Amino acid sequence: MRVFTTFDEVAEAAGTELGTSDWVTIDQRRVNQFADATGDHQWIHVDLERAKNGPFGGTIAHGYLTLSLVPWLGSQIFTLQTPGAKLNYGVNKVRFTNPVLVGKRIRLHVAMGEVVDIPKGKQLTVKHTIEIEGEEKPACVAETVVLLLA
Repeated sequence: MRVFTTFDEVAEAAGTELGTSDWVTIDQRRVNQFADATGDHQWIHVDLERAKNGPFGGTIAHGYLTLSLVPWLGSQIFTLQTPGAKLNYGVNKVRFTNPVLVGKRIRLHVAMGEVVDIPKGKQLTVKHTIEIEGEEKPACVAETVVLLLA
C-alpha cells in the first residue's frame, strides 16, 4: 500500500507504477444489486437463462459496474492523505475492452500519470487497468483525473 502525505510525494510518483489489487470475484448477486441501483436490467446482465444462449454463454457484469470498483480496488493500492480536499475531477478516457463474465475474477493495476501544478494544489491523472484472470485483454482501461486542493 502506497501512502501519499504530501504534494511533493505525489509529484515524485508521476509516471510510476503504483501496484495491483487483490483479485475479486464478480458474482451474480453483485451484478443484480448494481442493476437494481442503476435501473439497468438488460437481459445480458440479469437473465441467466436467456444469457446462456447469448453471445457470451452467460451473464456479464455491467461495464459501469466494473468501472465503479476502481475506488475500492484502488484503495488497496494507494491512498492520498495529502492536506486539503481530494476531488474527482473526471475521466479523460474509458474503454470497456473485454466483458467480465459472472464468476470471473478481476483485479486493478494502477499507474500514476501526469501530475501538474494548479493554482490551489495539484491535478493528477491516474491510469487504471482492470484485468480479468486468465484473459489476455483487460476488462476496462480508464484514465481518471483527481484534484488535490490545499
